[in-house]
Amino acid sequence: MTEILVVDDSKVMREMIVACLRVEEDFAFTHAASGLEAIEKLALKPFDLVVLDLNMPDIGGFEVIEFIRGQDQLQSLPILVVTTRGDEGSRARALGAGASQFMTKPFAPDAILANVRSMLRRDAAGSDE
Repeated sequence: MTEILVVDDSKVMREMIVACLRVEEDFAFTHAASGLEAIEKLALKPFDLVVLDLNMPDIGGFEVIEFIRGQDQLQSLPILVVTTRGDEGSRARALGAGASQFMTKPFAPDAILANVRSMLRRDAAGSDE
């Protein structure tokens, strides 16, 4: 089972992301409504991928990325940022902090699924090395 943590303060957006990815029968989803909740869930169980919004009320997505990359056991965890921030500064900052991919909302369901599949394949290939 592939464990995916979906982090967004919008319940509707979390459900939309899950609906796009649910076509993969071996994906299991955990939701987090804030950056702080995401960090708590990351401490409790391992995940194979994180889908992360940048705009959240307590701890923002940039800080969550920095937290993940600062933890030895999470350094290779793939992070897909899905955000309304379409500016190059946000993209550069997220990728510079350690995000694996960056997408803007609204997104095409096939595009998010393709990104997740690609990131998981790369992660699996990297762990075989």
